[in-house]
Amino acid sequence: MTEPKTTQQQAPASAGTGLARLVLEAGPLVVFFVLNARFGLMYGTAGWMAATAIALTVSWLRERRVPILPLVSGVFVLGFGGLALAFDDELFIKIKPTVVNTLFGVILLGGLAFGRPLLKPLVGWAFLLDHAGWLKITRNWGLFFLLLAIINEVVWRNYSTDFWVGFKLFGIMPLTLVFSMSQVPLIQRHSLAAGDIADGQD
Repeated sequence: MTEPKTTQQQAPASAGTGLARLVLEAGPLVVFFVLNARFGLMYGTAGWMAATAIALTVSWLRERRVPILPLVSGVFVLGFGGLALAFDDELFIKIKPTVVNTLFGVILLGGLAFGRPLLKPLVGWAFLLDHAGWLKITRNWGLFFLLLAIINEVVWRNYSTDFWVGFKLFGIMPLTLVFSMSQVPLIQRHSLAAGDIADGQD
């Protein structure tokens, strides 16, 4: 028996909710940048961990859920940050973006090998797309995550720690926003009206 359309997929999130999520996700990185500039990488890492824990808690209190991508990234911040502090080794925090972005990229592209657009259950709250649209946007984000992993490796291996921290905030964040905006035409072409959700199911 076919489920009612209203249970198939959530409606897109409001602009206000999207802005709040952006603030919660970017805030810990700003804390990391400021503390690193004033006190050094280890203090920055400790502040990043604390701010990440607070952001995840606030997100849960606001929505009774935490989006998967920020949650996974936050767990890695706490894990790799803890290792960096325990061993007093900045390598752990520097390779964290490489590990996380590679993981996301491999999972998304691996899912496509089986015809599964795994981005859909992760960000399906944001917009409604047909199946072809989810396949395309999952491919694009999978490749973008791998690109971010490569960029992180190039930057931390060839530039100073301060440059790497600044690039995370003033390079990676704008690059991610630009890439996100570049996907808008694809989203518009494959968007579904609320009454057409059932037709876009896998």
